Amino acid sequence: MKYDYLIVGAGLFGSVFAHEAAKKKKKCLVIDRRNHIGGNTYCDNINGINVHKYGAHIFHTNSRKIWDYVNQFVEFNRYTNSPVAKYKDELYNLPFNMNTFHQLWGVQTPEEAKKIIDEQVAEYGVENPQNLEEQALSLVGKDIYQKLIKGYTEKHWGRKATELPSFIITRLPLRYKFDNNYFDDKYQGIPKGGYNKITSQLLKDADVELGVDYLKEKAELDSVSEKIVYTGQIDEYFNYKFGPLEYRSLNFEQQQLETDNFQGNAVVNYTEYDVPYTRIIEHKHFEFGKQEGTVITKEYPTEWSKGKEPYYPINDAKNNRRYQQYYERSKEETNVIFGGRLAEYKYYDMHQVIGAALTKSKRELK
Repeated sequence: MKYDYLIVGAGLFGSVFAHEAAKKKKKCLVIDRRNHIGGNTYCDNINGINVHKYGAHIFHTNSRKIWDYVNQFVEFNRYTNSPVAKYKDELYNLPFNMNTFHQLWGVQTPEEAKKIIDEQVAEYGVENPQNLEEQALSLVGKDIYQKLIKGYTEKHWGRKATELPSFIITRLPLRYKFDNNYFDDKYQGIPKGGYNKITSQLLKDADVELGVDYLKEKAELDSVSEKIVYTGQIDEYFNYKFGPLEYRSLNFEQQQLETDNFQGNAVVNYTEYDVPYTRIIEHKHFEFGKQEGTVITKEYPTEWSKGKEPYYPINDAKNNRRYQQYYERSKEETNVIFGGRLAEYKYYDMHQVIGAALTKSKRELK
């Protein structure tokens, strides 16, 4: 056999595993269906602007270990995620903080804001929420729910809020201070020059072949290595033996504009249901760009079906039971390591998938 590991998928999990294996003098072949490395973190360079091809990716973590790990490959800037929400002709700061409450009600003190929220929760909340709408009303009251949660959530999941399970939002953080930083994490930023710099460094000691569909060429590819690291959809690996796992997908509409500054912020959420997209991303603001012109992307949530990109796992009781069947079956594949968002049917942030890859690679390569 030519390789120690065949790694299926050149996203963050596969790339980190390949890097760690190379440090142990292991030879890896990394393959991917797509024509580029990096998975969903991949950036297109358009007129000097790093365009996040698969939606906004903002790196954030509380782990100094993970932060130091990624900074060995590229320097990060000081970007702070501070999205703005647009409801009809009104603009609100996110996450829900004193700026938001002032914009909603004109209040200036935390005491005033708490009083309004407590009154609305008492009026509209219920003791045992049975769906997402009841849960949200019981946490934040009517105004925040109707203007900033309801429409966005229904577009994202493709279901009415009354049809969605309450566990989707177990809590909604309310910040009683003037702080628009979306994440509480200690470390945050965007790689200077884009995410491709990280994955190209992670994969520099591996052989990489793109445009290769592992499952279509499985018999031949399995013969090139002793072990396989699989980061694709676990249900597809087993030919949907227990039925397909469900996801939400996205469609992206990208535009190049002659204006230097379209919306003044990297991310603007559109929370009104009648606007079909959930947000507009203006990519140059991730890196404080001063290029002439700009590139924006509108994100349209859509139902997932086979052949579409799976973005958000629908981790309801039915799908979790089905995944558990695949997980138990995967234990029988003694020469295959399953890892990453699709193989584990779990929504991972970037720091989480890197942490998971480091843990599994350490266990495997010890």
